Amino acid sequence: MGEAWSKLRKRNQAKTKLTELIDRRDQVVVIHYSCESFYNRPDGSSPRITSIAVRNLENAQTKSFSIHQVAERKGHSGTSLEQHYNELEKLMLDEFYEYVNRHIGYIWLHWNMRDINYGFPAIAHRYRVLGGMPEEFNETKLIDLSRLLTAFYGDNYIGHPRLKKLTEKNRMTHRDFLDGSAEAEAFSNKEYVRLHQSTLRKVNVFGSLLERTVDGSLKTDSTWRDIYGGYPSAGIELIKENPVISGVVGLIGFVSSVIGLLK
Repeated sequence: MGEAWSKLRKRNQAKTKLTELIDRRDQVVVIHYSCESFYNRPDGSSPRITSIAVRNLENAQTKSFSIHQVAERKGHSGTSLEQHYNELEKLMLDEFYEYVNRHIGYIWLHWNMRDINYGFPAIAHRYRVLGGMPEEFNETKLIDLSRLLTAFYGDNYIGHPRLKKLTEKNRMTHRDFLDGSAEAEAFSNKEYVRLHQSTLRKVNVFGSLLERTVDGSLKTDSTWRDIYGGYPSAGIELIKENPVISGVVGLIGFVSSVIGLLK
């Protein structure tokens, strides 16, 4: 019973947070970024940040920061671009952190951007390596959508890799969508536009996943027990969330009370 109530408590907390994100959607920035592979780096260097996309949840206005866009403005191309990677990455991150500074009080919705390997700390580290001074994020404003979905739907709500499986199950278009390793490979192959389009596509996907979760239309592999836990906590929560069931239960209770009075 304790485990069931613990699961139910986590789900209710996730539900509250999901609702807050929608209620404050004009103050929510959806973010995704791509980087070089963080595997097979014998020199111990940190992976380069290659592109970042941010999207306002309310109006869907999306802004992107990428090495190849900065390179185009600077007149670099081909091997010239590669020779100036550090300079271009620094300029890209300058622009990103200017955006961060203007939106520092916003809620930042992301997917698994949690540590120095991949996350806000990794972006900040790269900026410091290149001589920048990153703006510090308030950790309470950083919301991991992947963890929210796990808390809300249960550990087994979808197979791995979860993001890819979710888009497939919900028939979201895979146009421009690359997984993390494919994004890193695209940069190595100098497929900058392809990489950039994938980064942009993912912030759209994250926004859609949030909205479908809150309106109840997101399809998952979760069972009734995965979502609500064991009986009786599951039954109580299901009644609270489903107006039809709640109405039926209420009607049964009313009829039972009338019958009791007539006895």
